Amino acid sequence: MPRPRHQPPAGSPLPARLPEGPPKAEALAEVLQGLADRLGPGALMPSERVIAEHYTVARTTVRQAVERLLADGVLFRRHGHGTFVAESRLGHMDLLTSFSRDMRARGIRPGGTVLSAAPERATPALAARLQVGPGSPVLRLERLRTANGQPMALERTHLSLERFPELARLDWTDRSLYEELEQRWGVRVGTAQNRITAVLPGPGDAALLGIDATEPCLCVERVSYDEGGLVMEAGRSWYRGDRYEAMVQVQRPGRPLPTGTHTGTHQY
Repeated sequence: MPRPRHQPPAGSPLPARLPEGPPKAEALAEVLQGLADRLGPGALMPSERVIAEHYTVARTTVRQAVERLLADGVLFRRHGHGTFVAESRLGHMDLLTSFSRDMRARGIRPGGTVLSAAPERATPALAARLQVGPGSPVLRLERLRTANGQPMALERTHLSLERFPELARLDWTDRSLYEELEQRWGVRVGTAQNRITAVLPGPGDAALLGIDATEPCLCVERVSYDEGGLVMEAGRSWYRGDRYEAMVQVQRPGRPLPTGTHTGTHQY
């Protein structure tokens, strides 16, 4: 018999009592953190009503505890479906490293689905970003990137086919863009300009990413340059907001960043 909606499975029941000492909301957050750890990523948490009735506390107290865990990234909500345990962090993602190389370095299997890989003519705006003439041939490459089979990001990028003519003939299903550019043309990324904004995905993009259209994504609009300062690619990517966070390191002019410090996105 299936368990009632928003009830924890029999193997991971809520403790009978809250810990004594801390305020109720704090003690409840501690209990729910423990339950989330036992249930594991993707598991459905009990509803606020179930928790309130179990501990005989006000719904506002439960909401405070849940909101705390949502803010800490322990839980996430899906509108109309409930509150779930969030995925654990996978670590730092360097915006100058290819997705495939970054995943493999962490022992994670990278993958992807090619949505589009077709030549087209550069619009004046795109030509300016790629530093090519308007109407020049470019490759439009769109891929859904996955980690161990789970959707992580939508990548849409453009590259000059005058500079990289073989790109249109390659199968991009399991290829790393940066690795191909390095192996075939000896071109390595040196710097990149990234503009990061929070956006809501369209219905089609949300479906591809496996999230609700009400869940925000991190949109990264970028132009990547090789070590000689020439443009390599210009693109825009959508990263799942429940798997990534943005981190920015600031410093006074003339002061070096601490050793080991990175600026970029963190992947969950």
